[in-house]
Amino acid sequence: MSRDRNESGQAMGAHNRAPVVAALDLGHSKIACFIMKPEGVRHADRTVRVAGASHVQSRGIKGGSIVNMDEAAQAIGHAVERAERAAGAPVSGVIVSTAIGQTASHRVQARVSLGANPVGDADLARAIATALAQIRLPNRRPIHVLPVAWSVDGSRGVRDPRAMRGASLGLDLLVVSMAEGVFATLSHCLELAHLDLQGVAAAPVTASLAALEEDEMDLGCVAIDMGGGSTSAAVWGGGSLLHVESLNVGGEHVTSDIARGLSTSKAGAERLKTLHGSAMASPNEDREMLEAPPRGEDASAGPVIVPRAMLKTVIAPRVEETLELLRDRLRASGPGLEPGTGVVLTGGASQLNGVRELAVRVFDRPVRLGRPQRAPHLADAASGPAFCSAAGVLLRAAYGPRESVSARKLMSRQLSAADAPRVHSGGFIARAAGWLRENL
Repeated sequence: MSRDRNESGQAMGAHNRAPVVAALDLGHSKIACFIMKPEGVRHADRTVRVAGASHVQSRGIKGGSIVNMDEAAQAIGHAVERAERAAGAPVSGVIVSTAIGQTASHRVQARVSLGANPVGDADLARAIATALAQIRLPNRRPIHVLPVAWSVDGSRGVRDPRAMRGASLGLDLLVVSMAEGVFATLSHCLELAHLDLQGVAAAPVTASLAALEEDEMDLGCVAIDMGGGSTSAAVWGGGSLLHVESLNVGGEHVTSDIARGLSTSKAGAERLKTLHGSAMASPNEDREMLEAPPRGEDASAGPVIVPRAMLKTVIAPRVEETLELLRDRLRASGPGLEPGTGVVLTGGASQLNGVRELAVRVFDRPVRLGRPQRAPHLADAASGPAFCSAAGVLLRAAYGPRESVSARKLMSRQLSAADAPRVHSGGFIARAAGWLRENL
């Protein structure tokens, strides 16, 4: 992306003054950009209209981190420019949704004493400040700070404690973080693309906002985002985000296994996986033969010819191992996997034939493929499971959930008690008022 183009876009934006929201889904296999104009927020049915969408092949990202800053910045610039042209609107900053940086979650509890008066906004702010003061995440950057649950005198499951009476107010707070070094690299990469980093979101969190129904979030659901370089999950229950888990294993590892196992090139392996790959057995696969290019540049070498059944024997073990590892980590986590918890798959790797059926066997519960349900006007090419994360950024910007700490502060420094919503004798300030109103 050229500096001239960006400066021109900023000038146009300053002249127009119409804010737009730009979502950048930064992954191992692709980089997608969705742009939403203010009129794209449809409050009547809680949907959004995407004004411009694009995606390009990812470059410079490998193994859960950015490995080539210039290549990644160039790919980001191309994705944003294409989306700008489609939307007819310039952007100067983006909200990034990604699974890079070893995202993980951490829960803290806080309890504050109450007076004789009913619970008010000042009590909520004190509880949030007390919880934030406990957070110690060395070499980690918080990217989400969300309340899980409130309690009054130990009675849990309270959605809105205001006006209730008791001796103590409790708060369970979830903090999702990423590696500080990866965050710093990402921030600098956006600078090279002449874009402001307006926020970072965990890919499974935003993907679940696009793919899950409200009932699923309330009754319990695991949204598994299967990307090219990672597989990550967001656990929901009681209408709140409960846990985030991430593995640095994804669809690209399946491609590498095929290339090694069948002695073909990476490009040939990707083609085999996309056109013929499956994680489950299929009829006549023993008799159906597949052809792939040989590895290397030997012109005399003939193509690699293998039965389709062999492709399944390479794909299935890797996918099953990844899902089993994720399942075991989720079981060992705080919220675990409650009976009746459903599973929704998103991400490009979830579209591989047989993955849903294999997930049913591994998790022993219903599994479905998720799509961006509340972005109904997306073109077919951008409406599949691979685009849930980008759509979820726009839905989060339009409808929440809102963070306990502003994105601006999360981008600028570590958390402290001073970042909690503030109140004063004349009432609470606009930021606190907005947060409390939209989250309770």
